[in-house]
Amino acid sequence: MGLFDSLKPQPTNTAAGPKPSDQLLTLTDVIAPSAVNINPRSINVSGVNARVYYAVSYPRFLNDGWIEPVLNLPKELDVSIFVHPIDTAETLKKFQKKVAEVQSQINLKAEKGEVRDPQLEAAYRNLEELRDKLQQAEEKLFNVGFYLAVYGENENDITKIENEIRGILDARLIAMKPALFQQEQGLRSVLPLATDELLVHSKFNSEPLSSFFPFTSFDLTSDTGILYGINRHNSSLVLFDRYSLTNYNSVTFATSGAGKSYTLKLEILRSLMFGTEVIVLDPEREYEFLADATGGRFFNISLSSNHHVNPFDLPPPAEDEDPRDVLRTHVIELVGLFRLMLGGLTAEEETLIDLAIQETYALKDITGDVDFAEMEPPLLADFEMVLAGMDGSASLITRLQKYTSGTWSGFMNQPTNVDINQKFVVFSLRDMEDELKTIAMYIITNFIWGSIRRRLAKRLMVIDEAWWMMKSEDTASFLFSLAKRGRKYYLGIGTITQDVDDFLRSPYGVPMITNSSIQLLMKQSPTAIDNIQKTFNLTDEEKFLLLESNVGEGIFFAGLKHVAIKIIASYTEDQIITSDPSQLLQIKQARQELQASRV
Repeated sequence: MGLFDSLKPQPTNTAAGPKPSDQLLTLTDVIAPSAVNINPRSINVSGVNARVYYAVSYPRFLNDGWIEPVLNLPKELDVSIFVHPIDTAETLKKFQKKVAEVQSQINLKAEKGEVRDPQLEAAYRNLEELRDKLQQAEEKLFNVGFYLAVYGENENDITKIENEIRGILDARLIAMKPALFQQEQGLRSVLPLATDELLVHSKFNSEPLSSFFPFTSFDLTSDTGILYGINRHNSSLVLFDRYSLTNYNSVTFATSGAGKSYTLKLEILRSLMFGTEVIVLDPEREYEFLADATGGRFFNISLSSNHHVNPFDLPPPAEDEDPRDVLRTHVIELVGLFRLMLGGLTAEEETLIDLAIQETYALKDITGDVDFAEMEPPLLADFEMVLAGMDGSASLITRLQKYTSGTWSGFMNQPTNVDINQKFVVFSLRDMEDELKTIAMYIITNFIWGSIRRRLAKRLMVIDEAWWMMKSEDTASFLFSLAKRGRKYYLGIGTITQDVDDFLRSPYGVPMITNSSIQLLMKQSPTAIDNIQKTFNLTDEEKFLLLESNVGEGIFFAGLKHVAIKIIASYTEDQIITSDPSQLLQIKQARQELQASRV
């Protein structure tokens, strides 16, 4: 029974009354559409418009993957390929007759003295070659039907998709025609019923037929790099090296609990195995166990901690840098820091701050004319003292005192006592007050940047919850400058955030994305998905994939390619990087039991 046969009136038993079996729904009743409207060039099934096409001609040669651009179109379409074997014995008899005809035409032209016909001679050679392969069972012949159905809300939508597909196939010399007055048969031919009702065929031997292979999808597998996960389309491995791209930066967007930090910790663990140095800004103290397990250094930055970073530290000039430029750039960065610390500056206050910073360095004999690489830098208290001697600085000093002698003085008014020349370094900001987190992240990233410039090495700097830095224009601008300049120093910046709207609201949000060769989108909330779809130009199918993704699933973008990915980790890796509270509790209990058994 055909798909639409259920629309026909069904016979009933009026004499004896309906039997119980007549009242049961059949499978055909269930799947039959509520209404069908058939036109010469299209068909409407229960309000869905469709148009079916078939291929009528092909070029002499078909390249591998010619069908791939059509299959990967972000459109809703169905493709059916019917392959009917042809009896070889019958075909060889016809071939013998055809070869004789072509050879006779060539001989007649030669006898008449006419110019040889290259097309006729090529046809003779092809026929002879194919006949030899058929006789030796190297090739077989098939009747092949290629049918395609496109869907749209109305005829105009279908015509637009048709023009797009025609453009792709015409460039490959493949001609398609709509199934005129056969739309119903065409639709049944593309449904998964394995019935070829159009019967529009072309003859192919085995070799060109192999180019029809329909199961194609993008791969992100390379010979170098680390394993990021599994391609959800074809279960291939997503192996990639971020340092093989135009820049080494990445951005990761996901809701809370979707596995974004887990994914980056897995990348860190695998990158360390290949000699990459890693530095992490950790706002929630999630990377401490990873640092302990890999022999890294963990610095807990807070107002009461023993670890300090002096914002007046100067990076030593590189061989190709002028010390004046290094000092001038750092003064500008410090002005941005004070703008952040003091809640904004007027034009006059900004000028005073600029002059005071230069005078503060001059107190320590640090100028652009000397080598200051080994000189002791000033402290925030020295800056306050210089500022106090300048007219019009009373308001600035009042606002500055909480950082020099007030409650917040313990963090930045001390000489630097942290060393980041390690394979793996983590700066935790969980215990830092929320009002100071943005300031602390600015100071630490500035300090890290200065240290990176001292020694060239392959490095990855991960900034978790990067929206903290995107809240202020000064910190966002500094982060963007790192993303642009990092490649020169073999540095990749990995930013992670769950507050997508806050990140994109910053004027540096979209530029950060465009300056990141790798983008990872994991499960998204319904409130942020529209913004994500617009920013990353996602199709509706990709949008719903992100909404319905499980933990550790998403879309991985690398350069011009992107695939659906599932993050996987071994048992040992999982035990090291997990953030699941239940797992952490079990691990803690297991450690306690192990220690108790040793005692």
